Amino acid sequence: MNLKDYIRDVPDFPEPGIIFKDITPLLGDARAFDHVISQLVEKYRDGNFDAIVPVESRGFLFGAPLARELRKPIVPVRKPGKLPAETHTTDYKLEYGTNTMEIHVDGLEKGQKVLIMDDLLATGGTLAATARLVEMAGGVVTEIGVIIELSFLDGRNNLSDYDIYSMIQY
Repeated sequence: MNLKDYIRDVPDFPEPGIIFKDITPLLGDARAFDHVISQLVEKYRDGNFDAIVPVESRGFLFGAPLARELRKPIVPVRKPGKLPAETHTTDYKLEYGTNTMEIHVDGLEKGQKVLIMDDLLATGGTLAATARLVEMAGGVVTEIGVIIELSFLDGRNNLSDYDIYSMIQY
């Protein structure tokens, strides 16, 4: 199955000059979505990690079914004000601005190994911030998994300390 057939380019979103890779067609096709989750399960079935840390919000769409299939807990990373208990917080740069993310202070145990899961690797800012949060919470990042990698933005350079898996590269 060619997953690129299920990714739509949306020009000038969320800002002029950005070509947004829209996963909505992939999510809207049960066979394609099932294929992605099955591939992730196969990849991570024997993975050396204790929990999955999906990144708000599209990372939740892949992290949650993967966690269910692998019987792993989820520790969400969210935008400010969305987590109800005490949090660690970090700021980061996006391809088109800045943002802040949070994780619960008690979300991970010291030394707990995690897989970070998101839909897209662009410049690496969001995933680097998530890795910082995992480490602030006492966790250890064993791998970062994404569905789409925009290789031309060279986000791997911002994540050179981590193993990265991407299903689709542009």
